Amino acid sequence: MAESFIRSRAPLRLGLGGGGTDTSPYAEQYGGVVINATVDLYAHVTIAPSQSGDVELHLDDRELFWSGPAATPLPLTEEMKLLQGVYNRMCADFNGGRAMPMAIHVSADVPPGSGLGTSSAMVTALVQAFNELFQARLSAYDVAHLAHEIERIDLKLNGGKQDQYAAAFGGVNFIEFGPGPGVLVNPLRIAPETAAEFEASLVLFFSGVSRESARIIDEQTRNVSGGEMASVEAMHQLKAQSFQMKQALLRGRIDEVAAILDEGWAHKKRTASTVTTPELDALYDAAKAAGAMGGKVSGAGGGGFMMFLVDPRKRLRVVRALEAFPGRVFATGLTAGGVMSWRVGEDLRKLASLAA
Repeated sequence: MAESFIRSRAPLRLGLGGGGTDTSPYAEQYGGVVINATVDLYAHVTIAPSQSGDVELHLDDRELFWSGPAATPLPLTEEMKLLQGVYNRMCADFNGGRAMPMAIHVSADVPPGSGLGTSSAMVTALVQAFNELFQARLSAYDVAHLAHEIERIDLKLNGGKQDQYAAAFGGVNFIEFGPGPGVLVNPLRIAPETAAEFEASLVLFFSGVSRESARIIDEQTRNVSGGEMASVEAMHQLKAQSFQMKQALLRGRIDEVAAILDEGWAHKKRTASTVTTPELDALYDAAKAAGAMGGKVSGAGGGGFMMFLVDPRKRLRVVRALEAFPGRVFATGLTAGGVMSWRVGEDLRKLASLAA
């Protein structure tokens, strides 16, 4: 009998506007607004019965492995705490606190610290895989909310909310956070020709530098909490640009989208001192000199991916300019689908027994 698995995947996202306004305390005090778009790069999860009877955790793309007795809660280790945190919460909420021997494999299509929301997409995909295992019928809102709670409350990892909701829903979304705890996801109906022009104009470049977003977000949090007016005003401007970005996308004006990205990057750099580096500034200047209309660092900043919008006729010129730097260009396009899960194999009894 062939093996049986549960698989899931969640898309990564590009932040187009308002990034940082989804973090605490700004979102709760002022209300945050972001606009993002998911791309066809994914976090992948497989859950299978454990051959050893233990809990086995695999970060396949980083060639890391952890195993331990099937118990709850699992101890938290630095490299595996996202997987362990999801396992602990799902056992507690959906399996009566009982442990489940299983093997969990996780990988992503990009390096860690990329700025594309990879960690949160991984947590979202893990929650969805357990949702499939338990047949819990969690909605996209439920999955995103639970993924956010695991990261920010259970594991006390600093960060915002947009990544979990982008991964859960997929597509181009205008997302409102607060004031207060509420979240509202507004899907944008982008014309197919607008999406095609955006893809033709997009150059996505990995700088070769992974970064720890929590440090940047910590500084932004301190600035907002301490009433640092330059940082708060920059956040207000980033939020206002989300509304401008929404109108530009709905009207199919990619040149305006590029200009808003450019202006947003200038505001973003004022929210924390570590958002940019001399290396990122050099990359940005080289792309602009080669003909990029606008761009920004994706995510909190400090490294990871940079995205640029270019006249498609100048695309190769910009790519060649970027290839002079360490890193690589990623080919990608937009995707409409959010997190999904499915079962593989005919013998589902072993999978069912995990949740018994």
